[in-house]
Amino acid sequence: MVGLTGLAVAAPLHVRLQAHEAGHGADNPAPDGHGIAGEMHQHGSMEVPAGYPLPKVSLVIHPDARKGWNLEMQLTNFNLAPEQVNQPDAHSGDVLEGHAHLYIDDVKVTRLYGNWYYLESLPPGQHQISVSLNSNSHATLMHDGQPIQAIATLDVPAQ
Repeated sequence: MVGLTGLAVAAPLHVRLQAHEAGHGADNPAPDGHGIAGEMHQHGSMEVPAGYPLPKVSLVIHPDARKGWNLEMQLTNFNLAPEQVNQPDAHSGDVLEGHAHLYIDDVKVTRLYGNWYYLESLPPGQHQISVSLNSNSHATLMHDGQPIQAIATLDVPAQ
């Protein structure tokens, strides 16, 4: 298992994880319309309303026993609600709900409706993996003007 602090190594895989909480300099420029910045342009953004607990997301990368990686998204103060996607933004009790978006190298790969995602392969080199929290209407959740997201840097060695 790989944690979210410092440099973690799982032979022969090198993973460097950076936890970016909202308001802590999580920067994702995407002038070509990809990545979180492109999604915010397309779907908008939504500040966490006053009175709601701040949602948090972390990303743990587990090397798969056969090949690839198992990405584990850990959530606090946020409920996944796949049955509500494309519906008006809502909450479950006093917690916001929605889904997540998975990006690899600033390109959106998929929506995440659950906590786990299997990533079969990546070409050799350094790759940025990020997960953003999104409302039912796909708006990127924000706090103090910064997206609520987790970012990991995955170093894939040449074979």
